[in-house]
Amino acid sequence: MPLPWPEFMASATAPLVWLGQAGGPVLVAIGAVAMLLFSLALERWCYFRFVWRRQRRALVARWVRREEHASWSARTLREVWTQELLARLRGPLPWLRLLVALCPLLGLLGTVTGMITVFEGLAASETSQARAMADGVARATLPTLAGMAVAVAGLLFTTRLEHIIRREDQRLHDRMARAVEEPDA
Repeated sequence: MPLPWPEFMASATAPLVWLGQAGGPVLVAIGAVAMLLFSLALERWCYFRFVWRRQRRALVARWVRREEHASWSARTLREVWTQELLARLRGPLPWLRLLVALCPLLGLLGTVTGMITVFEGLAASETSQARAMADGVARATLPTLAGMAVAVAGLLFTTRLEHIIRREDQRLHDRMARAVEEPDA
């Protein structure tokens, strides 16, 4: 028998609610940054997969249709066209780098604010409860863990995207040069 919708949503969001309570508002901010980071990554993947190749072919065809290819001005124009196209591929790379760098800093902020909360709670109770302190420290380190995990995943994607951009830069220059020599390229 399928679960009723409200009960299903409550059971599905329970781990997220627990994480929000355990890590505090900073963990929610890390989650928002992670969603933005991975949305940009997905957008870049879709752009590369579905739009980039079509634009690259159009640029090569535009270069081939041009009558003159050997002069300095023609080569400069070819370079300008390729750099414009590559700039579209590089577009959100600075934002991706910023979000990757922001994640560990948010994690550290969450840990510091969590530790302050733990020490304030211990000072208010005036007893040294090792169990309560250990639980508080464990909760305080959750934002650091989350921030580092998101940063590592984002760094892997950003590094891969930079590699793809360098490779596509070389391929585009090669195709533009071959297109004039071999019309079938």
